[in-house]
Amino acid sequence: MANTQGPEGNYDPAGSTQMFRAFVDESPQGRQQQAAATSARNVGLIVGIVVGVVIVAAVAWLALK
Repeated sequence: MANTQGPEGNYDPAGSTQMFRAFVDESPQGRQQQAAATSARNVGLIVGIVVGVVIVAAVAWLALK
């Protein structure tokens, strides 16, 4: 654990102020990256479902032909 001092010079034995500031500063970037990853995952899932439906439809069409 870091022995840090807060902005007013108050002793912060857990370093929670420093950790909170790092979280706040990092948060918007992390959310954007997470949103991009989720979006890419959703697109991949949709493409996979469409391909699966096309394959099942082709097999059914060939079986009934």
